[in-house]
Amino acid sequence: MRTTITLDSDVEALVRTMMAERGLSFKEAVNTALRSALAKRSQENFRTRTFSMGAPAVPLDQALRLAADLEDAEIQRKLSVGK
Repeated sequence: MRTTITLDSDVEALVRTMMAERGLSFKEAVNTALRSALAKRSQENFRTRTFSMGAPAVPLDQALRLAADLEDAEIQRKLSVGK
């Protein structure tokens, strides 16, 4: 497939370094770099670390109501000062 890409200057420098070190053409260096990065990415299983945060300080079953009450209070405050 033939396409045009725009490389940032730092990426171009890395590609040119790879070309010089391995004796590759520009096309070969870009393909090698992309293939390597994409293959590595697909092999890694990402896991988000979790931590216990303890019991909630406010009842979360009413979180939306609490947020609405806080928003209403802020609107009232702004109206009272003329904003």
